[in-house]
Amino acid sequence: MLNSVGGRTGGQILADALRIHGVDHVFLVPGESYIALLDALYDHQAEIKVVNSRCEISAANMAEAYGKLTGRPGVAIVARGPGACHASVGVHTAYQDSTPMILLVGQVMRGKVGREAVQELDYRLLFSQTAKWVTQIDDATRIPEVMTHAFHLATSGRPGPVVVALPKDMLSDRREVEDAPRYQPIRPHPGHGQLKELRLRLASARRPILLLGGSGWSDEARDAIRAFSVAGNLPTCSAYRRQDIFDTSLPTYIGDLSPDTDPRLVQRVKDADLLLAVGTRLDELTTMGYSVMTIPVPRQALVHVHPDANEIGRVFQPVLGIQSGMPEFASALAALSPIDGSRWSGWTEAARADRVANTRPAPESGELNIGQCMRLLSDRAEEDAIYTCDGGNFSSWISRYIEFRGRQRHLGPISGAMGYGVPAAVCAKVVRPDRRVIAFVGDGGFMMTGQEIVTAFDHGVAPLVIVFNNGIYGTIRLHQERDYPGRTIGTTLHNPPFAKLMQVYGGWGEAVERTDDFGPALERALGSGKPALIELRTDPNQLTTRMTIDRLRQSGS
Repeated sequence: MLNSVGGRTGGQILADALRIHGVDHVFLVPGESYIALLDALYDHQAEIKVVNSRCEISAANMAEAYGKLTGRPGVAIVARGPGACHASVGVHTAYQDSTPMILLVGQVMRGKVGREAVQELDYRLLFSQTAKWVTQIDDATRIPEVMTHAFHLATSGRPGPVVVALPKDMLSDRREVEDAPRYQPIRPHPGHGQLKELRLRLASARRPILLLGGSGWSDEARDAIRAFSVAGNLPTCSAYRRQDIFDTSLPTYIGDLSPDTDPRLVQRVKDADLLLAVGTRLDELTTMGYSVMTIPVPRQALVHVHPDANEIGRVFQPVLGIQSGMPEFASALAALSPIDGSRWSGWTEAARADRVANTRPAPESGELNIGQCMRLLSDRAEEDAIYTCDGGNFSSWISRYIEFRGRQRHLGPISGAMGYGVPAAVCAKVVRPDRRVIAFVGDGGFMMTGQEIVTAFDHGVAPLVIVFNNGIYGTIRLHQERDYPGRTIGTTLHNPPFAKLMQVYGGWGEAVERTDDFGPALERALGSGKPALIELRTDPNQLTTRMTIDRLRQSGS
């Protein structure tokens, strides 16, 4: 709209732009460098919920989780200098995970730029390798234009983060300017000829595998790709931390490619004669360090579907590249006639049998069998539960033993960044208060951002946090024990009693040391009606579901 006489402040123009672009939550740590925007948000509290976190890394992680959960850009607002540096972790995650996100950053006054004013930084340099676009708005009349472009870039092609710097005095300027209409994401469609060639390649395959990953999947797209897989009896696996694209209980699901994946699945991918990779950019962790396919020409016939043409052939050269958004590709598959999967029925059945066997809890060291606990939790969780997961070796139990059924979601950093799980869970519960939210986090990650549980109290929501407490930085200890046996340093942690800490906050806290005690503790936590924490006191010897320190030392001796 055209503003009233006297104009609006830059902060008001920006707040109006956020409303127009459909923003219903912003995640922030308040800062004086954008105080005029804070004031403008005061008038939009009915449309835009302000979630104030306790550190900018958490605000950025919450915005990233919002983008994963909704498919719309999550918006974080942070102060200049230190605030931007803290938030850069979440921006990096959004970039590597292809998550739509907008980071608004306060900036020094325009007349002070270049003097190393207090907390001054050049954000174009700081975020040059972790954002799709970095810009600064020096003229308030350009706010509608810039914000429309920012939302467009964040959601079009390969989704990702955009950073917009906001000089403090620009936000206080009064200007007359018309608002821009809501952004429209641009997503390509597969061509008729490409779909025809895909069908021909499937018709000649004997050992095909469908690999699903990436972002931009709508519920309808998930339903369509699941139906395509089941109708064609097509063995389907997921990229690292993308299990929620597919219902893992379906008969064609054969596992996920992750650092602790079943070696039989890795070999099966290597033995495939056709690999249909949809959405995934075929990153390092999904491809086992770029080893499941040869570079640059894979031994398998690779069909790579991705919304960004620059990602197709970036590492692995496909026999067929298809630039397409995920909803568009899934819809096109749904329109195809059913595929005859009888040729590979034995291949699919064997792969599924391996998957089922892999989800049976294996013996573990210590009195607490984490695999059994995760299977119990998975069976107990609702069909629309939301799981969030931090970075760390403990996540191998999530990948191996949790079934992602129905509308369940899995929000975790493919970037591997620690400190994500708790902020993401708080975000998910604030945005989807009617759904169960369960966070998985290690003791190291919890001590980085676990204080965000108080934000759940602030907003009256009650996620459940599962803390895996083994008293070590497990991932790094694994590398130390493997590469420098017996020379561990800097990886031992001395932790507070996490369950008691949650009780001090006013929530439900309970520690579990034995397998049989987990089920009753879970029911008490879920029934408490409070933010809850279950501390699993795990054996540090058990580094992953497949590896112990003892076994590593024996193999190195």
